[in-house]
Amino acid sequence: MKQLMMLVAVSVMALVLASCAGARKGYSAEQCRQAVDTAYEELNFAKSEGFAGTVNYTKAASLLTAAKTNQTFESYDACVENAEKARYYINESKKGE
Repeated sequence: MKQLMMLVAVSVMALVLASCAGARKGYSAEQCRQAVDTAYEELNFAKSEGFAGTVNYTKAASLLTAAKTNQTFESYDACVENAEKARYYINESKKGE
């Protein structure tokens, strides 16, 4: 009986660990890639329109560098978050703020 209880306990623990390993972590690699690509397109457009000298443009470029680093280390939630922040600063640079 004791061995059966131990076997059940180990089996339950193994199932819990297996389900955690396959759990979704939020944003995916594809969402990260799309967010970074979109932000880079907007950044390049802002540069072509002459907004490259603004403080907000510089903040956006720094955030995109961070997003690419997050992407490299498979930290997709942080990647998307940094890309979205970068897009905010790109839009602010276009407003002249």
